[in-house]
Amino acid sequence: MAVNGKAQAESYKKVKTILVTQPKPERSPYYDLEQKYSLQIDWRPFIHVEPVLAKDFRKQRVYPDKYPAIIFTSRNAVDHFFRLCEEMRIKMSPETKYFCLSENIANYLQKFIIYRKRKVFAGKKKIEDLASYLKKHKNEKFLLPCSNLGAKEVTSYLEENGYNFQDAMMYETVASDLSDLSDVTYDVLVFFSPLDITSLYENFPDFKQNETRIAVFGNSTVQAVKERGLTANIQAPVPEAPSMPMALEKYLQSSNKDN
Repeated sequence: MAVNGKAQAESYKKVKTILVTQPKPERSPYYDLEQKYSLQIDWRPFIHVEPVLAKDFRKQRVYPDKYPAIIFTSRNAVDHFFRLCEEMRIKMSPETKYFCLSENIANYLQKFIIYRKRKVFAGKKKIEDLASYLKKHKNEKFLLPCSNLGAKEVTSYLEENGYNFQDAMMYETVASDLSDLSDVTYDVLVFFSPLDITSLYENFPDFKQNETRIAVFGNSTVQAVKERGLTANIQAPVPEAPSMPMALEKYLQSSNKDN
């Protein structure tokens, strides 16, 4: 990816172009920023999800219908669990219990099963939210569908509390091909996960920050930026800017103050 040639000297140089490393949403506060500050904001996911094929999944020797309890950490996990069941012609028992990290994931399950409150348990966001439900089913054997990245917080919790579980890789999160951006320059790059940074360097091994400002969301992303020797110019969430659009606007108020 091309960057401006000078060393980064002017920390508040005017911003004209921003690349957000996510899919383009229908509605977003970013659009208000684009209009208010006369910006060009482009959208491009740096990572994407690919399925683990049934023939490769079989090598794990994990049989979903042998597990009376399933733990879902995301809608991706739900999608690929039932995709593999269909490809492998597996029918899950109507008595299967589903433990979902959030209400959003639990509601999404209705695409695939007849929703029964007594069989679907939802937390607010974290595995700890499901503690009381999990305890009631302590003797069950749990299956945890996950990606190649695993689900570290969930597996740690299950191990520490002595649950009988098996994780199973059903999909992969991989770097997207960004070769068409090789000659494109942006004033600000917006990253949301360490994987975005990994993808940046897989696509552009010689990337240098120079005058490009980098906006990051979350402590783990900040750490990934620092490990590459880059500078995080814009950070969220912070007390004065709990969201990325708010953090960007705070920066733009200084960088584009002549607007």
